[in-house]
Amino acid sequence: MMKKRNVKQSFPSSDSSGVQRTARVQKKKEGAPSRRWLKRGLLALFVIFILVPVSLKTLPELMQHFVYKHRLRVPFFVDLSQPAEFSLNHTINMYLTSEEGISLGVWHTVPESRWEEAQGKDLAWYQNTLGDGSPVFIYLHGNTGTRAATHRVGVAKVLSALGYHVLVPDYRGFGDSTGEPTEAGLTTDALYMYNWVKARSGKSLVVIWGHSLGTGVATNTAVQLIEQDTFFDGVILEGAFNSARQKIPVNPFIWFYWRLPGLEYFFPEPWANNKVVFPTEENLKKMKSKILFLHSEDDHLVPIHVLQEMYEVAVRAQDAERVKLVTFEASLGYLHNGLYRDARLPDIIKKFVRSL
Repeated sequence: MMKKRNVKQSFPSSDSSGVQRTARVQKKKEGAPSRRWLKRGLLALFVIFILVPVSLKTLPELMQHFVYKHRLRVPFFVDLSQPAEFSLNHTINMYLTSEEGISLGVWHTVPESRWEEAQGKDLAWYQNTLGDGSPVFIYLHGNTGTRAATHRVGVAKVLSALGYHVLVPDYRGFGDSTGEPTEAGLTTDALYMYNWVKARSGKSLVVIWGHSLGTGVATNTAVQLIEQDTFFDGVILEGAFNSARQKIPVNPFIWFYWRLPGLEYFFPEPWANNKVVFPTEENLKKMKSKILFLHSEDDHLVPIHVLQEMYEVAVRAQDAERVKLVTFEASLGYLHNGLYRDARLPDIIKKFVRSL
């Protein structure tokens, strides 16, 4: 005879434990928004008391790096001590001390007619050649890369082929030069280079060629020399920018200042507080050197009308005989860096040098 089993059946509970669970779930849901706001509040405090003070200190310096772009050492993985690798086979590399703790990497290219004689020669030979009577150019480059950039090598070749000496320094912080770039520092480097050349070049003409950022450095240096009662024999300004009439074209953070009104109160522009000024227009009003402006009509960084305004300032300060402007058609596609490729450039430079 089979025994009857007692089977328990489960039914949904309706006791107090179910009510408690429901209450806990409801309480959890009600507490979630408050915890989210607590987290957001803590994050806001972190931003206010940690990130903002750090940013106030570091962002202007970061922007300063973007203005100069000296960390972008194009071309990459090159040995700047070997200019022959860039087909400059009558060029020597040297390092000059513009001030304590600052070493400048510099290339000196002799006139092309002396390339055979230059083979195997040491630094002393190169320095002695500066007094051979040939004009000497000091090329002050723009804000990106090193003295090995293609367009800078191109300018050196053009000038050397014309029978001129060319010295191309990397400012402090650029290439293999030591230090960090500032407007005052770059001007100091350029002034040192000029004095170094003059001490060795005798009565030879010394001409400054500034490109882009280098135009600001060149005019700054010219004004400092005027204060010492001297001046460059001639100045070439290629792709010159004018910070008085346009934003410095190399700053990628410009959009912050017009998209986010008031941001400049917390994050001043990198040229605020005299960090980056380059008052080229004001400098042109004081300069006494003959000036040649070179500009491409399709320059994408400095519109041609900006250059024309500066040219007019320079003419008013001197006269149309001492200040010249040569433009290159937009159809040629030279943009900001390509003027060295123009077949007319050698004759333009020779004519300017003969006028000095």
